Amino acid sequence: MSCWMPGCPALSMCRGLAMLPITCLERAKDLKTRLGILLHKSELGHRIGTSGKLQLCSRRRDSSQEVLEWRESFDQLLKSKNGVTAFHTFLKTEFSEENLDFWLACEDFKKTRSKTKLASKANRIFEEFVQNEAPREVNIDHETREITRKNLSGATSACFNEAQAKTRTLMEKDSYPRFLKSASYQDMTKQATSRGISKRSHT
Repeated sequence: MSCWMPGCPALSMCRGLAMLPITCLERAKDLKTRLGILLHKSELGHRIGTSGKLQLCSRRRDSSQEVLEWRESFDQLLKSKNGVTAFHTFLKTEFSEENLDFWLACEDFKKTRSKTKLASKANRIFEEFVQNEAPREVNIDHETREITRKNLSGATSACFNEAQAKTRTLMEKDSYPRFLKSASYQDMTKQATSRGISKRSHT
């Protein structure tokens, strides 16, 4: 739109824009671009947020079932990362988490392939959990302790098998039943059961 007549509004506007510094015009363009990006991000964030909520609901359903499976057997509990975490938290209240830590250290030890690392790891585990007056000594009998000590001379992935089995049995027969009766686990099962009932009522 152009106009040559004096006092024309369009002519005044064009002159006004021409007189503006270039930096102002550039800033206006930049602002427009940024607004466009922000609007795009807002729409994208809404889509991602909706997807995230769906995934969270799915995880909650899975975890609810998982919590109820822990009471089926001690093996089911140990197979679950969340189960191990919950059990470890419970053992801390009884000041006996070293039993589970030793069991987990043995599981990790069995995965070691390097003979050099195997020997150094074996000594470290023995000193921390097995030897007399170890900082985190586990409750095993003298005979098992001595067998484990002898196994260190030719460390293999099986050198802690007997001590690990004894510790596992102790946890299964002693700590595990108490964990199932604990207030924390009872609360978890109530929540899991209520989620299951809620899910069935919506289907």
